[in-house]
Amino acid sequence: MSDLDAVPASVGAEPSDLPLSDRVQEALAISLRGCAELLPQAEWVKKLQRWDATGVPLRIKFGMDPTAPDLHLGHTVVLNKMRQLQDLGLAVIPLIGDFTTTIGDPSGRNTTRPPLTREQIEANAKTYFEQIRLVVDLDRAEVRWNSEWCDALGARGMIQLAAKYTVARMLEREDFTKRFQSGTAISVHEFLYPLMQGYDSVALQSDLELGGTDQKFNLLMGRHLQAEYGQEPQCILTMPLLEGLDGVDKMSKSKGNYIGITEPANTMFAKVMSISDELMWRWYTLLSFRSEAEIAALKAEVEGGRNPRDAKVALAKEITARFHNAAAAEGAEQDFVNRSKGGIPDDIPEVALGGAPMAIGALLKAANLVASGSEGLRMVEQGGVRIDGTVVSDKGLKVEAGCFVLQVGKRKFARVTLA
Repeated sequence: MSDLDAVPASVGAEPSDLPLSDRVQEALAISLRGCAELLPQAEWVKKLQRWDATGVPLRIKFGMDPTAPDLHLGHTVVLNKMRQLQDLGLAVIPLIGDFTTTIGDPSGRNTTRPPLTREQIEANAKTYFEQIRLVVDLDRAEVRWNSEWCDALGARGMIQLAAKYTVARMLEREDFTKRFQSGTAISVHEFLYPLMQGYDSVALQSDLELGGTDQKFNLLMGRHLQAEYGQEPQCILTMPLLEGLDGVDKMSKSKGNYIGITEPANTMFAKVMSISDELMWRWYTLLSFRSEAEIAALKAEVEGGRNPRDAKVALAKEITARFHNAAAAEGAEQDFVNRSKGGIPDDIPEVALGGAPMAIGALLKAANLVASGSEGLRMVEQGGVRIDGTVVSDKGLKVEAGCFVLQVGKRKFARVTLA
């Protein structure tokens, strides 16, 4: 029997042939916007009908393991969906996986993920709350930590939980299958991760769990375990993994194609402006809070001849304002315009150096504009270095003492005093 078959008969007891009210249609449309899968959709409609009839809010769960201190825009795709459902009046539950983080999520991994210490988890969780608040209204949310019920399980409870799922079913999971077939080690404790995530749904009596497409197995585990414990199984809603600035790979710090949600406003704005016109529309769907009708109208205008740059500016301002404020977004736009015209931003680092005359490669490194002198010389070779707005073409240049503005590429500046 599959996870989707493991549904108690009581779930189908509500009428489903009644016309959907405007409220339910709106909630369903918001649920489906940009999502990869909503399973099973018919059950979610019944849950929405029950909410509409009784006024009892449905419980929306999204678990986050605080594995790193900073979030990027890719992480906010699911948070945006949670906020949209929260604004409908549903009960949202941001769940901090402080217990599951000590196990380490094996999703998509070809090696065992190293667990974090309690101190690391608590430090990361603190920054998570500060950043999550930029998207979700935590004052209207039920914030929980899964150590509340996981610690209380104890050894006996853990064994009883493990008895509710088979090793054969666990090995159906793609990443486990690949590791098993290749002879790559799988630690027994890694099997506990999806079980514990599923048990979170039992503890919270979740109606809907949100997650990325890479979490589908874990989300379905929640359905299975709720049925095992005699609860009405949750539905699951998966969101796509956001492509990064390159438009190819998913957004990732390790790939350098990310926008951190705590980055400076000017940097955030400029990075959004750097994405392709094609990727922009996908970002609109997954990151913008504009209605789909507004986005469709804007896209029609662009297809009718309007400059796509206007649409990209609007997206960049919306995102920048969300994580900073409207004034910062306006300032970031002006800074971007200034830079695109070859102007120099007002707020740039000031660096005092000695050693004149200094070789251009060494100078660029000393001013923290490149990682190494050789990288600086490559940038000179590519025409990406300017002194006071003039392109430097001589890799053998030795810069004399004085005050000047160094520029590398479009975004890196330093006001240098060289003695």
